[in-house]
Amino acid sequence: MSLLTHVLACLFGMGSWVAINGMWVELPLVVPGIPEGWYLPSYLTVIIQMANVGPLFITLMHRFRPGALDERPVIYCIVVLGIVATFLLAFFWNTAVEFAGALRSVPLLVLSFLLSVVDCTSSVTFLPFMMRLGPQFLTTYFVGEGLSGLVPALVALIQGVGLVHCRNATVASVAGVTLNTTATGGSGDLEAIYQPANFSARVFFVFLSAMMVVCLGAFVLLNHHPAVVRERKDHRYLGEESARDKREQGLSLHSQAPEQRPMISPLEPPARERRSSFGMGTYSKGEVVFIFMVLAWVNALTNAVLPSVQSYSCLPYGNQAYHLAATMAAVANPVACFIAMFTPIRSLVFMLFLTVVGTGFGAYIMAVAAFSPCPPLVDSPSGVAIIVISWILFVLTLSYVKVIIGVILRDEGHSALVWCGAVVQLGSMIGAISMFPLVSVYGLFKSGDPCNTKCLN
Repeated sequence: MSLLTHVLACLFGMGSWVAINGMWVELPLVVPGIPEGWYLPSYLTVIIQMANVGPLFITLMHRFRPGALDERPVIYCIVVLGIVATFLLAFFWNTAVEFAGALRSVPLLVLSFLLSVVDCTSSVTFLPFMMRLGPQFLTTYFVGEGLSGLVPALVALIQGVGLVHCRNATVASVAGVTLNTTATGGSGDLEAIYQPANFSARVFFVFLSAMMVVCLGAFVLLNHHPAVVRERKDHRYLGEESARDKREQGLSLHSQAPEQRPMISPLEPPARERRSSFGMGTYSKGEVVFIFMVLAWVNALTNAVLPSVQSYSCLPYGNQAYHLAATMAAVANPVACFIAMFTPIRSLVFMLFLTVVGTGFGAYIMAVAAFSPCPPLVDSPSGVAIIVISWILFVLTLSYVKVIIGVILRDEGHSALVWCGAVVQLGSMIGAISMFPLVSVYGLFKSGDPCNTKCLN
C-alpha cells in the first residue's frame, strides 16, 4: 500500500462535500448580512434537493447507456465548477438583487445551487472512480469524506463563527447582531450578541475554493502519478469493466470478478437461487434489499433528519454545548472511518445492531429537540454531557455502518458503487423532504436561547 495513494485518496474525498458543509458552518456569519435572514437554512435544504438532478442524470446514463459514461471527465467538470463557484461566492455572497418586488440574495442562492450540484453528483462519481484503486483505499476515501465536514468546522471555530456573549438587553450595543430576547423573570433580560469574527466570510469562502483546488490536484495525481498508476493496475480494471458493462442490461450490481473474497464462507456451495435480481451473487435478494434500506436510513438520519434539529437539541443547554456537540460529532465521522479501516466487520447482524443503537441515540436527540427550549436536565451539567455524548455516538455508529456498506458494495463491482451513491442521495432527499415541513412550515420545534436557558413552570 502506497502512503502517497492513501494521502491523495483522503484529499480527494475531502472535496466531496466540503463546499456545502462549509456553507452550513458559516451560516451564523452569513445570515445577518442577507435579506433572507434565518430563512436561508430552509432555502438551502430545498436547493440541495433540487441539485439531485446531477445524480439523477448520472444514474439514468448508467441505466440506459451502460458503459458509455466515464466518471473522470464528469469529475473534472464538477470539481472545476466547485472551484469557480466558491471563489465567486467569496465576492458576491452578500449581494442583493431586486427580484419579484423584494431584495433577494440571488447570487448566493444560485451559487449555492451550483455547489449543491457539485457535492450531490460527487456521490455517484467519486465512489465509482475509487473502483480504479485497490479496495484498501476506499476506507481512506471515506476518512477524507468525513474530514470534509470536520475541516470547515475547525476553521469556523478559529474564525469565531457563532461565538456569543450575553449582555443585559438595556445596555447591549446596537452594533452587535442580536438573537431573539427572552424574558427570564428576573430584573433584567439578557440577549445574545455575536462577537466579531477573526476573519471575514470572504476569506472563509476563498479557503473553501482552495480546498477544491487541492481536491482537483489530488484527482489529477490519482490519474497520472506513476506511483499511483502502479497501485491502480488500470489496464486490468478497464478491460474487465468495459466487458462487464457491455453485458449489463441496465444498472445491475453484477461483478464478474470481485476483487476481494466475499464475506460468505467459500465452503458454502453457491446456489443460483441465492442470486438477487441486482446480480449480487454473494447475497440473497432479501439481503440486498436490507443493505440498501439500511444505507438509505442511515443517510436520511445523518445527512438530513438530525442535522435539521441540531440547534434545537443543543442550544437550550448553552452555546458551548452546541459548538462542542457540532465539533465532536464532526470528529466522530473520520474516527469511525479509521476504526473501519482496521476492524472492518462485515456481518449483516452486527450492521443491524449498530443501526439500531445509532437510531436509539438519534431518537433521544430528536426527543430533546421536540422538548426545546425546555428539554430534560436543561439546567444540569449532566444534560450537557448526555446530549454531547449522544451526538458523538450517533455519528460514530452510523458512520461506521456507512463505511462498511461502501466496502461491501465495492467488492461487488463498479455498478454497485453507482447504486450506493444513488441510494445515499435518495435517503438524504427523503429525510430532507420529511423534515422541511416540520421545521420550516409547521414550526414544531422551538429555538432555545443561549443566554436565557431557565424554563418557567
